[in-house]
Amino acid sequence: MIDKQVGAHVVNTQHFSTLSKSNVVDFLEDIFSRRGGEEYLGEPVTMAEHMLQGATLAEQNGEDDLIIVAALLHDIGHFTSEFGTFTMDDTQDKYHEDAGARVLENFFPPLVIDCVKYHVAAKRYLCAVRPEYFNELSDASVLSLNLQGGPMDAAEVRAFEEKPNLNQIIAVRLLDDAGKSADMKTPSFSYFAPMVQRVVDKYSSRAVSG
Repeated sequence: MIDKQVGAHVVNTQHFSTLSKSNVVDFLEDIFSRRGGEEYLGEPVTMAEHMLQGATLAEQNGEDDLIIVAALLHDIGHFTSEFGTFTMDDTQDKYHEDAGARVLENFFPPLVIDCVKYHVAAKRYLCAVRPEYFNELSDASVLSLNLQGGPMDAAEVRAFEEKPNLNQIIAVRLLDDAGKSADMKTPSFSYFAPMVQRVVDKYSSRAVSG
């Protein structure tokens, strides 16, 4: 059994040790298929619907492949974390963003990983710099915000603004917020799978050549 430290928590990676660039997309699609029907934080969509909506909106907005893939996978840590999904009864954060980034980091470029790893921090950032943003959050997002540390303080804002992929992280955060429509129709994961594989293959090729 292999355990990796994520912040103050340990993520069990036993099931991820056999992943490779040739099977990681199938692995992710299997997660969507098996667990995508789970409730998403009290919202009127399932976990899979939420992430598929984010990816679909990104595509409709003309975003590039990396943003679409990041939106598709931003909450994958809810499925891969040993701590399970967030519920409205939770009293502490489960760091799903770190768990997701840990699973994806060997196969996806830094921009995608940053969008996954910092989409929670982006909510805290936006609440600090855009007061009107807080009023647009759902009840579940407000609850999770409180568990995640609340709006950033001035020092945290300054540090967050130094991130090289800040604009893309915020873009994925806003797609996250938008992907909660009960009546929105989206393609399935299989529609996006070739794009996800292209991103994995391109990153793997660069990593090898580098």
